[in-house]
Amino acid sequence: MIGKLRGRVDSVSSDGAIIDVGGVGYDVFCSARTLSGLPAAGGAVELVIETHVREDHIHLYGFPSLLERDVFRHLMTVQGVGARVAMSITSALSANDIARAVAAGDQAVFRRAPGVGPKLAQRLVTELKDKLAAFGGAALAATVTAGRGAMPPKGAAPVDDAVSALVNLGYGRVDAFSAVSRVAADDPKATVAALIKQSLRELGARDG
Repeated sequence: MIGKLRGRVDSVSSDGAIIDVGGVGYDVFCSARTLSGLPAAGGAVELVIETHVREDHIHLYGFPSLLERDVFRHLMTVQGVGARVAMSITSALSANDIARAVAAGDQAVFRRAPGVGPKLAQRLVTELKDKLAAFGGAALAATVTAGRGAMPPKGAAPVDDAVSALVNLGYGRVDAFSAVSRVAADDPKATVAALIKQSLRELGARDG
């Protein structure tokens, strides 16, 4: 099994690239995000590889890091998500986007990816919520709690009430959840009113 390729970019297509390793060209499927980060033809590149072996083919999927590779793997544990849909999701969303959407229970984020309808988006949120750690503790901490303490568990009444209030004011659920979580991490005993007030300040500062 191939786990990593280090070589030079030979050519790039709409859904992948050929990586020249010692004169051998490996055809590697990549997400749009990964392709956008590749150097021009002839440039040096190193990709983490997920190898899929079937009776009729061997497919290589390339990622810039182990985290992206692991996200791809875990997406495919969800019923109805194969390699093509997982690639579509990772093209539309970063690992951080996915982690925040799952933490916030925001199905709409997944529907940005072609091929993901309402039912599949719901399954993604439901089935991945117990696997957030697999998306990288650092990634989740950076986006949800900004590194300031542990993320409050979803379902905590003050957090949920504050998020609902912010959503009713027109903020996106992911942004609202992230802001409230950061505030709650700094002050676990904050009331709903305090969470809303401070979260509005954070959201206002970000927008400004």
